[in-house]
Amino acid sequence: MTTENDKKACNCGHEHKHETEFPKMSKYDEALAKYQTDVDDAAVREAVRQLIAEKVHENDTPEVKRFLFGSIELTSLKTTDSDESILALTERVNQFDATYPDLPHVATICVYPCFARTVAESLEVDGVEIACVSGSFPSSQALIEVKVAETALAVKDGATEIDIVMPVGKFLSGDYEGVADDISELKEACGEAPMKVILETGCLKTASNIKKASILAMYAGADYIKTSTGKLEPAATPEAAYVMCQAIKEYYEETGIQIGFKPAGGLNSVMDALIYYTIVKEVLGEKWLTNKWLRLGTSRLANMLLSEIVGEETKFF
Repeated sequence: MTTENDKKACNCGHEHKHETEFPKMSKYDEALAKYQTDVDDAAVREAVRQLIAEKVHENDTPEVKRFLFGSIELTSLKTTDSDESILALTERVNQFDATYPDLPHVATICVYPCFARTVAESLEVDGVEIACVSGSFPSSQALIEVKVAETALAVKDGATEIDIVMPVGKFLSGDYEGVADDISELKEACGEAPMKVILETGCLKTASNIKKASILAMYAGADYIKTSTGKLEPAATPEAAYVMCQAIKEYYEETGIQIGFKPAGGLNSVMDALIYYTIVKEVLGEKWLTNKWLRLGTSRLANMLLSEIVGEETKFF
């Protein structure tokens, strides 16, 4: 039945029934609508439990451990860091090639932006990237102008990769436009340097939030998505990794753009590394099993993996 409210006059003088008008979706909601973001946490936990039980053992091999060692981002993000301590860390990376010529070197040295020049001027090993955490790490709570300036200065001083933190407060408030704008501006400040976006998954609480944040970050320009800063608990979890890898897979299928993955924070054992490797292998496949597309953010894991590879306890780093 048509009511008076449903009738509107048009220029021809006749009355026509018009459909109720809905507000237009934002481009961010449109992007999210292309993906399955209603994710069941219990289903994720069960999928991860099953994957670990059935698949991890087959990846517990010397070859996989060598690969994982070569995917490490050797990280020092301490309040007590100094030019001297970062120089010493870089020198150990320089010495590694001569000490272990048959092993891959680490993928990256990851430091605060104020140490980018120290690493850049002292690093002698080809193929080791210099990553800097930027954009007011670890909180991302600063004016965007400050975050852009810090990022640009890090790149100018020699950073070849940049790790930023998604503005988590904006995301949890539903300000997806603000989240995407922040990430896009920082991506522009990176220039040619790849940018990793840290989701701080422990603050996102649900698998659905992690999925949405992953998609928004990739949509806004992330070259990698990363679990955590390592400064808050919980940090990386296999469940968060599983959801993020699912998002990367769906984004790749939708756009053809390959995005890297980096678990960080809470990688406390070789088994942790094997679990993340297994998740990437099973969800994303062989194409991601290179030290370009899979990175492990850790400081303690390097010696653990090295000890298992050489067959005796070793504290090289």
